Amino acid sequence: MIVRRTNIVIRPNAARVLFRPFNQIDEARVVRIFARVMSLRDEEVTHLLEHVMHEFRGRHHRLQQFFLVRFEQMRRFMVTDAPLAEDRRMLIGAYFTQEYSVESAALFNPSLVWHPDQSGLSEGSRRFVLSLRSTGEGHISSITFRSGVINAHSEIELDPVTPFVTTPETVPDPFYDKFLFERTLFELGTADGFSQRVLGRLGDSFNMKELRAAVRAMETEYRTQSKSLSPAIPRSILALAEANYEVIYEPSHQMSERIIFPNSPTESNGVEDARFVQFTEDDGQTKYLATYTAYDGRVTFPQILETTDFLRFKISTMNGPQVQNKGMALFPRKINGRYAMLSRQDGENIFLMYSDDLHFWLTRETLLKPTYGWEFVQLGNCGSPIETEAGWLVLSHGVGPMRKYSIGAFLLDINDPSKILGRLKEPLLSPEHSEREGYVPNVVYSCGGQIHGKDLIIPYAMSDYASTFALVNVDELLTALKANPPG
Repeated sequence: MIVRRTNIVIRPNAARVLFRPFNQIDEARVVRIFARVMSLRDEEVTHLLEHVMHEFRGRHHRLQQFFLVRFEQMRRFMVTDAPLAEDRRMLIGAYFTQEYSVESAALFNPSLVWHPDQSGLSEGSRRFVLSLRSTGEGHISSITFRSGVINAHSEIELDPVTPFVTTPETVPDPFYDKFLFERTLFELGTADGFSQRVLGRLGDSFNMKELRAAVRAMETEYRTQSKSLSPAIPRSILALAEANYEVIYEPSHQMSERIIFPNSPTESNGVEDARFVQFTEDDGQTKYLATYTAYDGRVTFPQILETTDFLRFKISTMNGPQVQNKGMALFPRKINGRYAMLSRQDGENIFLMYSDDLHFWLTRETLLKPTYGWEFVQLGNCGSPIETEAGWLVLSHGVGPMRKYSIGAFLLDINDPSKILGRLKEPLLSPEHSEREGYVPNVVYSCGGQIHGKDLIIPYAMSDYASTFALVNVDELLTALKANPPG
């Protein structure tokens, strides 16, 4: 089977930076910084601020607004309520802001879906959105985007990348459902007496402000009654709420400027490997869903992202006893009235899961085990299943000797995905000599491709450093799969 590699390489660019809070753990040091700025004369403040803006304004959108926001976030360290001029507030904010290079280390593990806007294209062309895992300082990962067009001849052209990376507006979930929230606390093992009493103060739905007030009130009650309470318990309740939020971009922000950066405690050490799928509801409405891994430095948390336009993203926790490990990939529609998903709870085999609720997964069944030499160490999916007339086409990854990652494929029955119709005995794609060097050598990996005309478009990462594309004739691939039934 012929695999056609492109000459496109999407490399990390250390010059793409965003601004984020620069936090000082030592509160006494924060107070001293405030005091130093407050000691400056007005003309000194103006001079310093002009220098900062001259150096950094051209690298960011809305930098002045962020400085003012940072001042408000740090205002509690002021020793007086005296009003301050805007320049002084902005300068204080600048001392508690830093740049972060979001892709200085790597830009990898891509996932491709069709763009919600297909207007203005020539016949046979389609516009796409490519999500990538970008990794920067401290090996913190985020989800970033590129866009482009694939023409009728399967030639790929990426849109120009702007020099900006823009932080979105972040808003907490407008409300939380008490039943689902309590169920999730139970799954996390924190549904104790304290949390029950907190929830008892809340209605059937509540917002973050109400939850914080209930937690504070219950903490006060415990102290008044001299009851012991681990600080970890109220923190875990609030952390769960903070893991459910939305980020909002404006239409003026180009696709390459948008980024899903770690925002909640569960994501403090990164958000990884989003597997996007264009999901079709029973009524024909479509939206984009992505399963991804949140990491807090110790534990991984599978989460789900929802959007209709790549401007407003809703992030939610996934729950249930089978929400474990990494590599979850949703089917693009319900099967026999239920959501379906591929997973890898044990880090070794591929499982099939069904659920009536997108956010709760209770059961699983083994689908595939490592069988061939190139996948003896580990088997997993490389993105959501793709619907074809022959069945569900699934890209897989296998790990073999010397921790070499290769991409394979298998075919599932369209009505009963537990039935395996075919499976490649040899890898479809293995790292070539030019693809072997990177942050993790000897790896090719994808988080999802698409069929365009007669070709399967496979975006893939090269050794956890950069990304590219390969194309395979779909008919040839399906013929090869059907020629290799299981058993």
